[in-house]
Amino acid sequence: MSKLEQLIAELCPDGVEYVALGDCCAVEDNKRKPIKASERTAGKTPYYGANNIQDYVDGYTHDGEYVLIAEDGSSDLESYSIQYVTGHFWANNHVHVVKGNSELDSRFLYHYLTAFNFIPYLVGGSRAKLNKSEMMKLPIPLPPLPIQHEIVRILDNFMELTAELTAELTAELTARKKQYEYYRNELLSTAGKLYTLNDVCTIVDCPHTSPKWHQNGVPVIRNYNLVNGYIDTTNMSYVDEKDYMERIKRITPQKDDILFSREAPIGNVGIIPENFICCQGQRVVLLRPNKEIVTPRYLLHILQGAMVKEQINKVDKVGSTVSNFNIADLRRLKLSIPEISVQEIIVDKLDKFNGICSDIVEGLPAEIEARRKQYEYYRDKLLTFKSLES
Repeated sequence: MSKLEQLIAELCPDGVEYVALGDCCAVEDNKRKPIKASERTAGKTPYYGANNIQDYVDGYTHDGEYVLIAEDGSSDLESYSIQYVTGHFWANNHVHVVKGNSELDSRFLYHYLTAFNFIPYLVGGSRAKLNKSEMMKLPIPLPPLPIQHEIVRILDNFMELTAELTAELTAELTARKKQYEYYRNELLSTAGKLYTLNDVCTIVDCPHTSPKWHQNGVPVIRNYNLVNGYIDTTNMSYVDEKDYMERIKRITPQKDDILFSREAPIGNVGIIPENFICCQGQRVVLLRPNKEIVTPRYLLHILQGAMVKEQINKVDKVGSTVSNFNIADLRRLKLSIPEISVQEIIVDKLDKFNGICSDIVEGLPAEIEARRKQYEYYRDKLLTFKSLES
């Protein structure tokens, strides 16, 4: 039998009492209106509104241990922000400021509310609110304090382990990325013949019109879809067949074409995979490599290397306020390109090393999500009590 099970068997074998939040918490009548961003003075005190920390300001409205419950949100439970805060902070009237009493640990209240279903207590339409009178009715379990403290200890431990894991994996990923960039630049420094990008590619600028967007249809690749050499399809824009035909009059994108962003962020690239139908967005240039001189994947790597980035940075510094890399500058980019056989060896090495980094990138959110679900499972299990009334 665990320590928690022993405590429950000893202190509340028949269940626990549920009371209204207003009867077990000190609830402040917070009427402080938000400070306009233009009127805030930068400082070290966290400034809380409905959605976590919104800024840092001078001065403070509270000092101590509190639970902050968002007033604004939607009918979606997960849009509600619950925060546990200690020390100095500034809170506006879009957040309820709550503190447990002698029978309720504020940290226990925080864990309990992160799993609470607020939907039945919300008022209003599409922009639902949790007003103070409804909040005061929230049913809160009151097990004896030793049980609350033990539950807090267990759940805090899960949160701490998740935070440590996140920090470790993030540090590992950062180190691998730096190692990969160094390795890539070393391999790409292999002596080769000097070319301009115009010498080794067909370069086709984008259409200079913005199409009518649709919920589905043919994907339009925009600058933010170009990520680390790949096309990110998680946030796509679409056009209909008519606009697609208009946008491919100059060239139809095909496998192994490289798309290059010439507006912030300048220099992002992605290679078109097999059987992927798409068209160019504004400020996205298509590069079709001359495969007798350069392999598509070698060009992809060299466009992400230090030699090209340095040239882009030099042009960008003398450009306009809005970063924009024009076609003439793009055509003049200098590249050192070795023989095809050497390119293939370098690409093989870089792709294998990049695969290691990708495994970490994919594994990081999966591992963190697994820990989060573990915390939620135990939280829901530990915070479900038999009521004395049943």
